[in-house]
This record gives sequence, C-alpha cells and structure tokens, in this order.
Amino acid sequence: MVKRRLLLLLKPFDAYPLPQSNSLSRTINPKVLRYLDNRCMVHKDAINLCRNILQKKSVDWEPVFRSNLSKPIQDVDLVVTVGGDGTLLQACHFVSDSIPVLGLNSDPTQVEEVEEFKEEFDATRSTGFLCAATVENFEKILDSILEGQTAPSELSRMAIRVNSELLPTYALNDVLIAHPNPATVSRFSIRIKKDGRSCSPLVKCRSSGLRVSTAAGSTAAMLSAGGFAMPILSKDLQYMVREPISPGADTSNFMHGVVKSGEFMDTTWFCKEGLIYIDGYQNVCSIQYGDTIELSSEAPILKLFLPPHLLSYNPRL
Repeated sequence: MVKRRLLLLLKPFDAYPLPQSNSLSRTINPKVLRYLDNRCMVHKDAINLCRNILQKKSVDWEPVFRSNLSKPIQDVDLVVTVGGDGTLLQACHFVSDSIPVLGLNSDPTQVEEVEEFKEEFDATRSTGFLCAATVENFEKILDSILEGQTAPSELSRMAIRVNSELLPTYALNDVLIAHPNPATVSRFSIRIKKDGRSCSPLVKCRSSGLRVSTAAGSTAAMLSAGGFAMPILSKDLQYMVREPISPGADTSNFMHGVVKSGEFMDTTWFCKEGLIYIDGYQNVCSIQYGDTIELSSEAPILKLFLPPHLLSYNPRL
C-alpha cells in the first residue's frame, strides 16, 4: 500500500512579537509579556502534538515553516496548516486545485481570558474561521480524511488580471485596490461585464479604494465595512467602494454590490500609482495610471476541509 504524502505547514515562532531587549521588557505590562509567552508555548505544544500523531500514522510527512515557502506545493496528498487563518491563506497561494488543505487552529481565542484582561489589553487570539481542526479533534479528523470518510469542500477563489495579464496568485479572501498612501484619494472607474458586454453602467469613483471579496472572505473586512456574509460555497464576488466621496444620485446604488459567477469587475486606475493587496499586505502588485484590473471567480477552486458549522450556515442574501 502506497503511503500518503503530507506537508505540515507551520506558523513561525517569530510571528509572536516578544520584546528583544531588557529595557523594552521593563516598560511593558508583565501580564502582556506572560500572555505573549503563553501564546508561543501553546503554538509549540500544538506543533509537537501534530508531530506525535503523524509519527503513529502510515504517512510520509514533512514540516515546513510558512516563511520558507517560495514555490508551488507539489507531490503531496494533503497540506495541514498549523497556526491560524493567516497560515492557511498562505498555503492556499501555493496549492493547486488538486491538493486538499486542512487547517488546524493552534491558538484559539479563550473567552474567559478575553474577559479577564479586557480592561488591560486585547487578549483575542486566532479566529481560525476556516480551520476545521484544533488540538482536541485533529487526530479524529485526520483519520477520517485518511480513511476517505470526509471529503473537502470546493471554495471559490478570485483571479486578478492587470492589463489582461493573469497574476500568479489567486485570492481566497479578498482584494483591496488603493493608493499606497491611505490619506490620498483613490481615483478609478468600475463596471461589471460578462462576455465582453456591460452589465452595469460605468461608475467613476473617488474614494479610499475598492474592496472585492469571495464568499469565504465576505465575513472578514467586507462584513466589518458594512457588507453581508455570503454562503461559503457561493461562486459570486462581493464588492464595495470604500468611503466614496459624494457619489451622485445616479451612481450611489453601485457603490456596493455583487459580481455574479461568469461576470467580472472591470476597473481602470486613474492615479499615478496604486497597489493591489491580495489577501492582506504580504502579496502586493503595483499599478499605475491607465492600468486595467479585471477581477472574477474564474480561478481554480480550493479544496478545503471546512468546520461543519460553515457548511450548514446559509445567510439570506
């Protein structure tokens, strides 16, 4: 019997902002220092637990820190991420539609801890929204996957084209197009198209940027900005013009909406410089005056093992 091949992708320990000098340590609340140290220890314990479990299984596996990823992940049957949604997102930028991903939230938020320290600092830990596993259920879920009892869901990703050139990174959460200086007005136009034909009028915008999210990303920044949660398996995209400046009566209804499957958002940039942020700040593409950006769900799907509650959650659009 051929052994399954597994990649264990790890959040690095230097992601925890521990003080590097004694003088700095003396100026920080000791409770904060203990909290940060505890977070690092909890993450290390989770990694050790995963290693111990994998050593008992009939699998070939290799641990890799996410900061060491530099090329597409290949020749594995499963990727397990150990960290939070950030580690899972990074893995998704390196996997094709043929390799399933399982996220393990190594450091979930502890409600009682948040309550205990609420007057001193924010003790919120990892959200792990897309992570199906924790240290408590990892072995059970892994066994179910290896035995073929659990199948991954297929999530929509977003393709980004700049001047008709496809970018190598697909977004799982969202894309933000904005001026590099947040205090500078972003100037651009948007129009929804399908098969080369316009599905909406041309809207010229002055704002703080344009955000477009997938269904998976609709509960993150999009929801915080006043958008709505979408069914997790939806193929549609949701867009929002951020803080529009004096939109006219004829265009105000187009500041927020949906790009249906098969359609794409056609954007033209009218500032000297701009940036496209793909799933956060780590994947960035520069743009300039006159560049066109096309955003669509015509991208390879992501096979992801989801928490059961997300599959049963079906918000009304």
